[in-house]
Amino acid sequence: MTLSTRRQAKRAARREARRALPFWRRLLPTWRVTLGALATLLLLSAGGFAVLYVIVPVPDPNAHAVAQNNIYLYADGTTEIARTGAVNRTDVTIDQIPLQTQQAVVSAEDRSFYQNGGIDLKGMLRAGWNTLTGKGMQGGSTITQQYVKNYYLTQDRTIERKGRELLIALKVDQQRDKREILAGYLNSSYFGRGAYGIQSAAHAYYGVDSSRLTLGQGAYLASLLQAPSLYDVKTATPANREKAVARWNYALDGMVQLGFLTSADRAATTFPEPIDPQPATGLAGQAGYLVGVADDYLISSGTLDAATLKAGGWRITTTFDKPRQDAFAKAVQEQLTGELDPQDRPTTDTDVRVAGASVEPATGRVVAVYGGPDYVKQPYNDALRQDNQIGSTFKPIDLAAGLVAQHAPDGRPITTESRYDGTSERPVTGGPTPYAPPNEDGVDYGSITLRQAMVKSVNSVYAQEGVDAGLARVRETAVKLGIPDSVRGMDPANTSMTLGTATPSALDLAGAYATLADHGQAHTPWSVLKLERVNTGGAVDVPKMPEHKATEALDREIADSVTDVLRDVISPRGTGSAALDLNRPAAGKTGTTDANLSAWFAGYTPELATTVGLFRENPKTHAKEPLAGTAGLTRINGGAFPTRIWTAYMTAALDGAPTQDFDLQTGPGAPVSTFPTAPVSLSPSATTSPSAGPTTANPAPTQAPSAPAVTGAPATGPASPSPQAPKPTDPEQPSPAPKPTPRPTRSTTAPTATGGPATQLGTPPPAPF
Repeated sequence: MTLSTRRQAKRAARREARRALPFWRRLLPTWRVTLGALATLLLLSAGGFAVLYVIVPVPDPNAHAVAQNNIYLYADGTTEIARTGAVNRTDVTIDQIPLQTQQAVVSAEDRSFYQNGGIDLKGMLRAGWNTLTGKGMQGGSTITQQYVKNYYLTQDRTIERKGRELLIALKVDQQRDKREILAGYLNSSYFGRGAYGIQSAAHAYYGVDSSRLTLGQGAYLASLLQAPSLYDVKTATPANREKAVARWNYALDGMVQLGFLTSADRAATTFPEPIDPQPATGLAGQAGYLVGVADDYLISSGTLDAATLKAGGWRITTTFDKPRQDAFAKAVQEQLTGELDPQDRPTTDTDVRVAGASVEPATGRVVAVYGGPDYVKQPYNDALRQDNQIGSTFKPIDLAAGLVAQHAPDGRPITTESRYDGTSERPVTGGPTPYAPPNEDGVDYGSITLRQAMVKSVNSVYAQEGVDAGLARVRETAVKLGIPDSVRGMDPANTSMTLGTATPSALDLAGAYATLADHGQAHTPWSVLKLERVNTGGAVDVPKMPEHKATEALDREIADSVTDVLRDVISPRGTGSAALDLNRPAAGKTGTTDANLSAWFAGYTPELATTVGLFRENPKTHAKEPLAGTAGLTRINGGAFPTRIWTAYMTAALDGAPTQDFDLQTGPGAPVSTFPTAPVSLSPSATTSPSAGPTTANPAPTQAPSAPAVTGAPATGPASPSPQAPKPTDPEQPSPAPKPTPRPTRSTTAPTATGGPATQLGTPPPAPF
C-alpha cells in the first residue's frame, strides 16, 4: 500500500469514526480545525496590528498647550463669577530634574518603565483582573502611555482613544529615548494647585526650582500624580491626607525595591510639608471660594477628573445665587467683622474665621457659601474644611436616632417628651467609655424632657439619650441625613460622640439640616447646573451631569418631630433666641465646644437651610485657638455671632418671598411645646419620676472621667448674663429669666474622640471639653 493510499485510508477511518459519534458531538470542531482557526485568527490579528501600526501616525501635540480659561457663572447663566484655567507650566530638560525625583516618579507610576516597550501587557492584565475582582478601578497605563495621552491625545475615555494610545506609545518608545519620554511626561502632567509640569509644581508646593527638589519633596510630587487635588495635604481631608502620606511611602519603598535608594537613606527621609497654597489671580473676594466648591463637586461626583477640568475651556453654570451670596458676605461683615478690633485686641480679635453654607431643602442646590473674607488673602475654603467639631448641633441627630429606636435598651420609650435627669456631670450609663459631661456653667436641671433639654442644650441629657438610642444607630442616622461617613469624631466606641465631636464641613452640616427641613428626604448638596466646552473645530462637549434624586433618610413623622422640637430652640427661652428677629417660622440648633474652639448655628425655614460656624486658627501652624475674648466677650457661644450672622443672612435671602409655615406630620396626638414657665428646682440628689430616663441624679465622683461637653447657649461677655445665672444685661442678648442655680464644676478628665492637637489644616482638633 502506497503512502498516499494509507493517508486516504486514515482519513476515511476518521470520517467513519466521526459519523459514529452522537449528533451533538459531531457539532463540535475537531482539534485540527480548532488549531487551524486559532492560527488563522492569530495571523489576521498580527497582520491587522501591523497595518494599524503603519497607518496610525504620531500626531502633533494637542491643543492643551493653548488651553482656554474656564468660565464660572452664577445660576442666572450670564453673571460671571471668575475665569480660571490659564495653563501654569514652564518646561524643563531632564537634566534640570534631580535623578532621585525621576526615580521616585518611576517608582510611583511605572516600575517597569526602563524595561517595557511603551506598554505593559502584564500590568494591563493585572489591573483589569483587579478591577473585575472588586479590588477597585485600577489602571495599567505606563508612563509612556500617560505621556501620549497628555501630550498627543485627549482625556476621552473611549476604546478608540485607548487603541490609538497603545499604538502611538509603541511608536514613541521606538523613536524616543527613555529620558526624553520621562521629561515629556513630567512637563505635561498635572500636579494640582493649577500647576502643569514639574517646574511649576516645585514652585507651587515648595517655592523652589525643580533642580533643587530634595528626595522627600520629589517623592511627594510623584505621589500627587495619582490624585493631585485630593492629595494636597494642606487642603485635604484627614482621610485623604493619610492616603497621600501612604502614597509617598509607597514611592520611597519602591525606590528601595528597585535599587534606587538604600534602606538607610529611606529610613532617614521624613515627610516634607509643602508650603501653603498661593492664591490664583482673578479669584479675589468670594469668587475663589465659589470656584472651589464647584470644582470640588465636579471632581468628587466623577463628572470630570482634575486634569480635564484644569485643562480649561469649560463654561460652568453654578447653582450660586448672586444676591444671596452677596447677602452672606454682608452679614458676616456687619454682624462680626465690624465688631472686631484687632488693633486694641490683637490676641483675641485676629484670625477669626467663619464657615457657612446655604442649601435648598427641596432640591439640594447650594445657593450660597461663605469660605472666607477674600480668597486672595486667605486661599483656604472654610466652607469645605472638615476639621472643626460641630458641638451641640449634633444633638438633633441624637434625638432622631432615639425616635427611630423608639425604646431605650431597658424598654423605656423614647419620645420628644421622655424625661431624663439633667443633673450636670451625671455619669452616662451603658456607654462604651466613661463620660460625665458638665452642663453649661454646671447647671443642674433635674427632671427634664428631651424637648426642654434641646431648648436649653442640656449636655447630660443628650449624652445619655444618644447611648440609649444606640451609638451605632446614631452614627447611621447621621450618615443617612448627610454627614459623610469619613469624617472624624463619629466613632461609636466613644460615648462623647453624642455631643458633637464629629467634624463635617459647613456644607455637609447644611445638607443634613436640609434633610430635616424636607421631612427626611436627603439630597446630596450640589453646585453645578450646566457644563459645556467648545473644542477646536466646533464640536461641543456636554458631559452628563449626575442626577439629584432624593433618598429617604428618616420617616417623615420622625423628621417632622425633630423639626417641631427645633422650633422651640428659636424661642425667647431657647439658646437660638437671637434668630427670632427673622420673623418667620424657623427651626435650628446652637452648638459650642468647650474650650471655646468653635461655635455654630444651624437652622432652616421650609425654603432654606443654612449653617454658620465660627472659629479661630493660627495662620502659620493652623492650630485652633479659643474664641474666648473675641470682640471683648468672655465666651463666644453658638447663640451669639453665628446666630446673628444666620439671621441677618436669612432675612436678606428670603426678602420678598412669601412666608411659609412648616407642614409637619408628627403623628397622632403629638404634644406641643411644654417648656416650663417657672424654673425647675431639683436638688442634685433628687429622684426623677417613674417615666424619667435615669432614676437618680447622684453626684459624679471627683475623678470620674468625662469626655468633652458641648454647649449651645447664647454668648456672654464681660457685661452679659449667663443663661443660667443672673449677670448685668448685655443689650445684644435676651434678658435672662430665672434659671436653675449653677453649682461648682467638678473636676473631670475628658477622653477625646480624635487624638491630639491639630497642627495642620485638615487635622481635627481635640474633642471639646
